[in-house]
Amino acid sequence: MTTAAVVAVVVTVLVLLVLALSVRQVQQYERGVVFRFGRVLPEVRGPGLRFIVPVADQMTKVTMQTVVLDVPAQGAISRDNVTVTVDAVVYFRVLDPVKALVNVKDYPFAVSQVSQTSLRTVIGHADLDTLLSDREEVNRELKEVIDEPTEGPWGLLIERVEVKDIALPEGMKRSMSRQAEAERERRARVIAADGEFQASRRLAEAAAAMAATPGALQLRLLQTVVDVASEKNSTLVMPFPVELLRFFDRGSVAAQGAAAAGTAEDAPAPAQRRGPTDDLTVPDTPAGLRP
Repeated sequence: MTTAAVVAVVVTVLVLLVLALSVRQVQQYERGVVFRFGRVLPEVRGPGLRFIVPVADQMTKVTMQTVVLDVPAQGAISRDNVTVTVDAVVYFRVLDPVKALVNVKDYPFAVSQVSQTSLRTVIGHADLDTLLSDREEVNRELKEVIDEPTEGPWGLLIERVEVKDIALPEGMKRSMSRQAEAERERRARVIAADGEFQASRRLAEAAAAMAATPGALQLRLLQTVVDVASEKNSTLVMPFPVELLRFFDRGSVAAQGAAAAGTAEDAPAPAQRRGPTDDLTVPDTPAGLRP
């Protein structure tokens, strides 16, 4: 092999080595940040084949996909002094690759730490009823607290924060169960009392209507008999209205009074009793002899 051939082979190998060192492939979901002698270049390399200066340049790829970060369960005390354990999940993505690499080291770990501290802070500012009933408000406040220190300085966007589970002590669970049971019982009693009140008003109106119409009571009695007889029972119960008894009572009292009055009018007047001196006649005496 001649010297020219050796030189050609060496040059070819060097060219291939330079190409291998200078060519970088960036995926569609990635962005490339180039550092030249330790200084970051302002241009961010997009997806595709990208060339850099060998030895002088160094490219770091940053994913632009949404990252799902699981926040470990955090124990905290709510505003109403209840100990709870809450875990959450955070969805975030990179907006500025340069800030994500330059301004913070290991930004996923940094977001995890900020999420844990923010979760404790939000739990401490909310009471237990808000944590259990108004999850949307808690998620919104938690997103704002995490997004404030990460979007501007770190170039990250917190897309969504969701509270997954809220664990309560067993004693608190039993207390809440008793409270819920008492609340249901109270509602049931109120509804039953309201029903009784409405029924009593309707019955009073019906009684007033029947009192104004004497035949309505008899029709109602017959309807009740029909309803009882439709059940095909061997025994038929006949209700007897109390008003009818009172009618007969008043009629008998009036009859007794009338009979007593008639007997008193037909009886003869009692004879006057005469004394032993009633038949004696006193003779006339002179005026002078009168005492």
